[in-house]
Amino acid sequence: MKITIKHIGEKTMKEIEKKLAGKIDRLTNKTFKFDERIAEGWFSAVYFLKTREIAEKKLPDNYVTMQFFQKEHAVLCGTDEAIALVHTFADKPETLEIHSLKDGDKIEPFESVLTISGSYQQFGFLEGIIDGILARRTSVATNVYNVVKAARTSGKQKPVIFMGDRDDHYTQQAGDGYSAFIGGSTAQATHAMNEWWGKKGMGTMPHALIQMFRGDVVAATRAYHEIFPEDDLVALVDFNNDVITDSLKVAREFGQELKGVRLDTSRTLVDKYFLRNHHQMGTFDPRGVNPELVFALRKALDNDGYKHVKIMVSGGFTEKRIQYFEQQGVPVDMYGVGGSLLKINIGFTGDNVLLNGTPCAKEGRRHRPNPRLEKVEYHKQ
Repeated sequence: MKITIKHIGEKTMKEIEKKLAGKIDRLTNKTFKFDERIAEGWFSAVYFLKTREIAEKKLPDNYVTMQFFQKEHAVLCGTDEAIALVHTFADKPETLEIHSLKDGDKIEPFESVLTISGSYQQFGFLEGIIDGILARRTSVATNVYNVVKAARTSGKQKPVIFMGDRDDHYTQQAGDGYSAFIGGSTAQATHAMNEWWGKKGMGTMPHALIQMFRGDVVAATRAYHEIFPEDDLVALVDFNNDVITDSLKVAREFGQELKGVRLDTSRTLVDKYFLRNHHQMGTFDPRGVNPELVFALRKALDNDGYKHVKIMVSGGFTEKRIQYFEQQGVPVDMYGVGGSLLKINIGFTGDNVLLNGTPCAKEGRRHRPNPRLEKVEYHKQ
């Protein structure tokens, strides 16, 4: 199904949570396509590899339980990936006992989210990789969840489009897109971001398209509409730093066919609307996409009979900035968010907490049984 503005506007937090609750099967290496060098220890810290060798030669009959946790209120993500990693690269993975929460679960500080039991030499060298998977995926999912929550006011969920393709290495797109989906993002910018959850990328036009039409927003929008007539028509209107003038131009040209306009004004610029209306200056920061600009645009569109045209904003939006816009009642219909969603601010730790069935952990750590953990059955990857 083609994703449209109408469809993404209907997606709510409850619908997201319901969909996740219905996700029974865990993803496997058919999805993740792990680098085979993991088996050689290429991505493992060398001290894990040395410990594996010592355990094999000195303590071959050891049986440990490794427990993973973090220290924040968060939305868990990466468990399917971590389990698939173990099932793919551990020695005799079918003999390991694994218990885990699921992607999308809300987690508490220090809550055990995953435990693996078996001989250390079977899986211990994967500890750091598992920590990294859980840290990145959970950080992105939690960041997106908080942004989506900020964009929900008066019982209405405003769509959040994940636009993080330019903010990190392209090889991270699939995992980040999946994490954003787990966190509640409504749509993603690239096909790769949608790979793990079976959708396609969504987007309209970049500034480059308008540049090739020498700043003629109407001509660029017309070309887009002619080539992609089935897409919802959303015009990018900040190329000339005159969003109200250009929004009205495309609205008058396309009428009911125009579904929305997107503002992406640089934070170093003041829109020409304010330069023409000096009396409004002095009481707010006029740079970039600001509330007063969006209010003025909404009023201009409504006064000209274009109440149906939605307003999407992008460019440096964060959870706090969205919260501010919503508290001020700014008439934004959709948010495009990128770099702020990719901050890695949650770290995971794997600890050996049981040895041969008895408690044995470093000082300050202990076995933390969690009744929410579910036993994971082995599936050959």
